[in-house]
Amino acid sequence: MCGRNSLFIDQADLEARFDAEVVADGGYTPRYNIAPGEDLYIITNEASDEIDAYHWGLIPFWADEHEEGIINARSETAGEKRVFERAWESRPCLVLSSGFYEWKSPNGGSKQPYRIYREDDPAFAMAGLWDVWEGDDETISCVTILTTEPNDLMNSIHDRMPVVLPKDAESDWLSADSDTRKELCQPYPKDDLDAYEISTRVNNPGNDDPQVIEPLDHEQSGLGEFSSG
Repeated sequence: MCGRNSLFIDQADLEARFDAEVVADGGYTPRYNIAPGEDLYIITNEASDEIDAYHWGLIPFWADEHEEGIINARSETAGEKRVFERAWESRPCLVLSSGFYEWKSPNGGSKQPYRIYREDDPAFAMAGLWDVWEGDDETISCVTILTTEPNDLMNSIHDRMPVVLPKDAESDWLSADSDTRKELCQPYPKDDLDAYEISTRVNNPGNDDPQVIEPLDHEQSGLGEFSSG
């Protein structure tokens, strides 16, 4: 599951990081709390030198009316699902991120949000699929984020995680065939992914400011129990 994202790197740094230019209508606005139904910044296989904004939620091509869409797709089975078949075969994209958010329910209690980010990279890419929904009087470019089994870091927070691509696999994701891309849909293999608790301000999508990513006054050095000493 990946139900909230952020991207707040400076535009010049973002374009330099991905060797691509922002072409989105309205330009680029740093975001700290992107919710489903809003726009995600992505790079598609058809324009690897452009950063565009697509509706977060892949709308089934057979839908008669615009709807929120499907925000996540299981990478293990996406190629077998009718709704993703076309996108899986030929429409991969990079979903750009400065960190995503996930919620954990310790001992069945209230959900605690976490920010998950990459220590060495202020912007990274998650694997996504894009498509274009065509209605009677509108056309919507839309995207879904692929998920996979959790790695060791995410395992204690949630039973799924987005497919976070190592930097050296980003171009392969866009250019490879579907079989090769499926092999890339693995739990993030490196140890530079980290997580810490944040406040429940992130629960409200209207809170879209730097305060969202501030750690609670106890930042975890790992994801184990806190010691009293």
